[in-house]
Amino acid sequence: MPTPSGPASRLGSFLRDRRERLDPAACGFAVARRRTPGLRREEVAQRAHISPTWYTWLEQGRGGAPSAEVLNRLATALMLTDVEREHMFLLGLGRPPEVRYRAAQGVTPRLQRLLDALEVSPALIKTATWDIVAWNRAAAVVLTDYGKLPPDQRNILRMVFGSPRVRAAQHDWPSVARFVIGAFRADVARAGADSEVAQLVEELSLISPEFKSLWEAHDVGTHGEGVKRLQHPVLGSVSLEYSAFSVDGRPDLGLVVYNPATPEDAARIRALLSAPETVPAPAATEGGAVGT
Repeated sequence: MPTPSGPASRLGSFLRDRRERLDPAACGFAVARRRTPGLRREEVAQRAHISPTWYTWLEQGRGGAPSAEVLNRLATALMLTDVEREHMFLLGLGRPPEVRYRAAQGVTPRLQRLLDALEVSPALIKTATWDIVAWNRAAAVVLTDYGKLPPDQRNILRMVFGSPRVRAAQHDWPSVARFVIGAFRADVARAGADSEVAQLVEELSLISPEFKSLWEAHDVGTHGEGVKRLQHPVLGSVSLEYSAFSVDGRPDLGLVVYNPATPEDAARIRALLSAPETVPAPAATEGGAVGT
């Protein structure tokens, strides 16, 4: 019989490698009389609730493509990380696994230091459901002082559609509103978080007819990049170029950076940040600009 090659062979090699890395004792199996490291094939099959013969065929690159259910069972049995699970699906089925939404658990100190290094560029990190979970000093001064808001109020949609003063701070609120809802809807669907935002959507639909109408239009978009103009209570009109980035290894988070659009905007922001008593942008419930 010819030696299997291609994706099936690569999947088999990956499964075998991960099997041999597992500690039998940690998995509840006896460690005596083992000639090879890791778990035996039948032990992996037992943990995954599949046939030992079928698992053996998978390692040997035979038997055809496994189902997504089998791959998910193997991911649990082999104690794979999210990255390893995705890699296994790409090898076995040629596509990533289905989305499994997980609520964000904050950011690492290293990621916060990255934000803080952007001195005159407001920067923030939002979740897939558009809750703000981290920001730098420039964001607090130029956009919104998120630290003055309760955590459950640090949601971009809630601020855009729930605060008349935030609405007034936008140079073109109707365009901002359409943009926010389209990008939000796409992010939520991509993260598989529709049920997590159902209450927020219901709440905003009750308090904002504009939100209800735009949400029911089912438009989608992307955050991408562009130029945002804000009416700041101290700086007056300020223009910012924004760019959105995904955080590698953290599909639950997105980074948004707002760079001053002109040297004059940068100089005014720097001067405000350097003032002895810097006046931060008021919290969203008090008025002020909000980043989207």
